[in-house]
Amino acid sequence: MDVKEILKHVDHTLLLQPSTWEEIKQICDDAMEYGTASVCIPPSYVKQAAEYVDGKMAVCTVIGFPNGNTTTATKEFETKDAIANGASEIDMVINVGLIKSNKWDAVKDDIQAVLTTCHGVPLKVILETCLLTKEEIVKACEICKALGVGFVKTSTGFNKGGATVEDVALMKKTVGNIGVKASGGIRDTQTALAMIEAGATRIGASAGIAIVTGVSGNTSSNY
Repeated sequence: MDVKEILKHVDHTLLLQPSTWEEIKQICDDAMEYGTASVCIPPSYVKQAAEYVDGKMAVCTVIGFPNGNTTTATKEFETKDAIANGASEIDMVINVGLIKSNKWDAVKDDIQAVLTTCHGVPLKVILETCLLTKEEIVKACEICKALGVGFVKTSTGFNKGGATVEDVALMKKTVGNIGVKASGGIRDTQTALAMIEAGATRIGASAGIAIVTGVSGNTSSNY
């Protein structure tokens, strides 16, 4: 797989708290120049970024980030606001506490509410796999597949671990044709390719361009 093809799988990401508009603008410029799948940025910059890229690049943002334990109503509002501001993809953090409490109906309802609010905008559900057992990963993926979300996603990049090849392969095996996004700790071409070979159809990385082109960027995040 050549560099251009790898970049088509990348959500070029900057979600650090101190991120400035100038830094967000730079990743938008880089993403447009190198042809990444999207830019993934904080909700507060979505409107400005969407206006700046002017349809040349998909703008993705995060909901319930990074902990996932906001109320469903809050996630719905965040999603509605993000889409109104121009977000073309939504990455939502699952409620891990509900999973650990074995409240699977509540987990499903939480995801369904956000999916309904998306009105067709692709939804990626972040599982935070480093906190889940293999059985919980499978169960969460089965719910996401049944609901028809766009992607299941490994990690926020803000917890104790990121994507692993093993988890990506397990997720892909469970969800079949649904997309799988690997994110968290992917900092070199070899790792990115390994994730794609395991079944990832997207790679979330702050170093997304640098790892395949050698062009330096903001790589100070674990994302």
